[in-house]
Amino acid sequence: MIRFCIRHRRLVAVLWTALTAALIAAAATWPGPTADGFSLPGSESQRAAELLDGAAHEPPGALVVAAPSGLPPTLAQDPATAPAQQTTPPQDPVAGLIARMNAVPGVQVSPDDRRVNPDGTITSIPIDYQDQAAATQLKKLRDEFRPPPGTTVELSGDDFADFTPGGVTELVGLLAAAVVLVFAFRSLIAAAVPLIVGVIGVACGVALFTLLGHAFSGPAFSVYLTIMLGLGVGIDYALLIVTRFRTALEESKEVEAAVEEAMRTAGRSVLFAGLIVIATGAGILLLGPSLGGGVALAAGCGVLMVMLAALTLLPALLGMIGRRIDRFALPRRAEGVPLSYRWSRVVQRRPWLAGTAALVALVALALPATQLRVGWSDAGNRPVTDTTRRAHDLLAQGFGPGVAGPLILVSAGADLGGAVERAARTPGVAQAFPTGGRTAVVIPRTGPQDERTDDLIHRLRAGLPGPVLVTGSTAAALDYARHTADRLPWVVGMVLLAAFALLVPVFRSLVLPLKAIVVNLLSVGAAYGVVVAVFQLDVLGLGTGGPIDAWVPMMLFTITFGLSMDYEVFLLSRVREEYLRDRDNSRAVAAGLARTARVITAAATIMFCVFAAFGAFDDRALRVMGVGLAVAVLVDATVVRLVLVPAAMEVIGERNWWFPELTFRRLTPRRNRT
Repeated sequence: MIRFCIRHRRLVAVLWTALTAALIAAAATWPGPTADGFSLPGSESQRAAELLDGAAHEPPGALVVAAPSGLPPTLAQDPATAPAQQTTPPQDPVAGLIARMNAVPGVQVSPDDRRVNPDGTITSIPIDYQDQAAATQLKKLRDEFRPPPGTTVELSGDDFADFTPGGVTELVGLLAAAVVLVFAFRSLIAAAVPLIVGVIGVACGVALFTLLGHAFSGPAFSVYLTIMLGLGVGIDYALLIVTRFRTALEESKEVEAAVEEAMRTAGRSVLFAGLIVIATGAGILLLGPSLGGGVALAAGCGVLMVMLAALTLLPALLGMIGRRIDRFALPRRAEGVPLSYRWSRVVQRRPWLAGTAALVALVALALPATQLRVGWSDAGNRPVTDTTRRAHDLLAQGFGPGVAGPLILVSAGADLGGAVERAARTPGVAQAFPTGGRTAVVIPRTGPQDERTDDLIHRLRAGLPGPVLVTGSTAAALDYARHTADRLPWVVGMVLLAAFALLVPVFRSLVLPLKAIVVNLLSVGAAYGVVVAVFQLDVLGLGTGGPIDAWVPMMLFTITFGLSMDYEVFLLSRVREEYLRDRDNSRAVAAGLARTARVITAAATIMFCVFAAFGAFDDRALRVMGVGLAVAVLVDATVVRLVLVPAAMEVIGERNWWFPELTFRRLTPRRNRT
């Protein structure tokens, strides 16, 4: 395959161009649907939803008005039903805003259905609309509105939240990657090649995921996971191969021979690293196809396509560019013994001290993870600059924090009987009232992210008669969190087994895969700890603290573990090459670290920049993922790779390479046997 890509390089480039164009055109023509909701077969919230069958529909938004003296009397009449001969806007500015909103096609703002808090200062008016386009127009009208002095007008509803325009975050990550590549390669052409491969691979991955969405639809944010992971690993994979190609050229090898050597060594590492990321990411499928299928597919499509681009398109491009890859190179500094080699020797002279210090640092970072609490993000976790956050705070102030997450009681019969009265007497309930038919609403005294609300749900489910079910967004989130917690041990076990099975043939050792799994678990723990400290405990004082979205811990584990294995494969594959020369473990560790330190540092910096850019995303769950992945990469490329790995390999010594002789001979190519 490698020789075919090199000898038919122009054909390969044309085929990739055609494939990219075809996938993008097909995705634009037949985009798959998205599904932001979820269902948990067998859960109480799901059984209640099936009984309701959509009957408990709530308007998707609300206009929240706060005024010291309450709303003017003009709002008692719905402007949508005002006499047709009325041509001048109402004197009250808020009523005028409602009239303009009702003029938007498909929108109904209903002042007659408003809710007013006890002192009459805060009013919530339901808004019903058809699509996101209408929501955008409503938000524009609200942003342009200038309320009277002392009056505040905000919009409640997820569709009105601020959203970063698509492409901004990705562009920031690409620009940062370009700067790092120029600095690492000191060559404009060499820096451009990984960017080209990464962008083409990501474009194909996004298009493929969009098409496959017809089979496994995922939430709307899934495509950003494809972009995030595709850009990070794609540029890194190409960087590793290009670095090895340039090294081979410096050894006076012919272009084709240099490409073959780069693909035989670095390309092999890329293949196994990509397969590990895909295999570990697929662990989220254990949540069930309806819950984890779309997210796992998003991650897999991005990594798969950039990996294929690095293994086929990249060697074709390198064959065409040849020695011109350094044509516009910047001057290089003369180097003696690499600093990384000297550093490795320092660590190896005191491995127990260095290893213990690294272990203590990782455990300290991971400690906040012991307080991890999962839930679901809401408007209360958004910045105060967001209108939905301000509306959330006004509603909590006027009606109590529980109004943001009401619970719904559902009965299989037509009458709830005494269930409403019993619910009203339950500790933690602010209000309970029937809504007609077989449903009732319970307003907790605490917010949807408060642990006391979870306790209230448990009390209601245990204390109400059997035919009465408790549902609502907060109850469904609690069911989802319990479901993920039950599946987490299975996901962890599958990921560890998959990683071990893939690493054994890579390292041809039983000890190194086990060591890799242990140190990577420490990296994951550190990422968890930082995420909990920043987003749940709010140690930075951003005012957006709250539980971590229930799907994030599992997804963060699977992806972080796979990415950590990338650097383990890159480093230890080179260490193994050095070890096979003279069977000197200490020298092999130092030499392998010296030969990979620069490329791993550059790759980690690129991945860190890409993930950190997504840490500025408006969606809180994606911010958590971006920051968690960025921290994991940073910790993995510094504390783990530069300290813990060389220290551990020095302590273990020759036992690093233990492998049953019979299996070793079967799996090891003849040229590598000594």
